[in-house]
Amino acid sequence: MSDAVIRQGANGELLLAGVLDYRSGPDLREQGRALIKASPARELVLDCADVAKSSSVGLSLLLAFMRDAKAAGKTLVVRGLPQDMQGIARVSGLHELLGLPA
Repeated sequence: MSDAVIRQGANGELLLAGVLDYRSGPDLREQGRALIKASPARELVLDCADVAKSSSVGLSLLLAFMRDAKAAGKTLVVRGLPQDMQGIARVSGLHELLGLPA
């Protein structure tokens, strides 16, 4: 089993940590959706600084969380994206959407 978690931080922060892969993805997806919906904040920050490792599943989660926030009338900004996730985002052409430099 993968060791991964998403939890509510302070002031609209969501904290994502651990290994993001096909084992952890489905649970994180549902937990993140619920946290986004339940948050009273209109501007959310997804902090990924504690992500230990990620496959493309991690990038998929970020995009899903962005869609969830938009559907809830909120904004979501990604912060602290690890190098492996930044690389996947650049190769996938999604770096601009995530606010990353080219």
